[in-house]
Amino acid sequence: MASVEEASRPFAGLSDVSISEEIPVEGDITVPVGPSTRDDEFSTLDEPVKETILRDLRAVGNKFIHVLYPKRSSALLRDWDLWGPLLLCVTLALLLQGGAADSDDQGGPQFAEVFVIIWFGSIVITLNSKLLGGTISFFQSLCVLGYCIMPLTVALIVCRIVLLSGSGKVSFAVRLAVVTASFGWSTFASTAFLADSQLSNRKALVVYPVFLFYFVIGWMILTFSP
Repeated sequence: MASVEEASRPFAGLSDVSISEEIPVEGDITVPVGPSTRDDEFSTLDEPVKETILRDLRAVGNKFIHVLYPKRSSALLRDWDLWGPLLLCVTLALLLQGGAADSDDQGGPQFAEVFVIIWFGSIVITLNSKLLGGTISFFQSLCVLGYCIMPLTVALIVCRIVLLSGSGKVSFAVRLAVVTASFGWSTFASTAFLADSQLSNRKALVVYPVFLFYFVIGWMILTFSP
């Protein structure tokens, strides 16, 4: 019975152990704290709305700068968003309103036509890239393709200004040069960001739809007449 009681109380003998007062007992008790994560540092729960909006606007502006000076960078891919592409799409649709082929009944469809061409074209290019084994995500591709429309948007603004002086041969030559340069810049910028996401033997199959996508937008800008 004694053995059974001792087994049920494995630490019973420790009650008779005394610690001498001559032995100093000292030390610090520390509680381990995990390293702060990126989500904790950039938490927006306690951030004012004004600072959140300004931070997002600065992020959009930085992406525009990356498009103006394209290089092999992951900035657009890492912190993707669709605010910039939406803003550019709305700007293009509004500036393309009021063409010579428009009437009161055709203003709405042309606005929707720009949206369909830009977003549907971006989706098709993204799906093509994924089917060819691309490592870029769906929304990252939409972000890059949308932001790289910015040179063509600037070209449309310049063409609208040039058309104020008339629509002769000189005006057409200036608009052709501006649209061609913007088309080349948009294609170059998008391929600079998307080049590393494709296999080397399939890059041409990915660049060709991008070429057609920006060519169609450039053609709409070049053929626009108020």
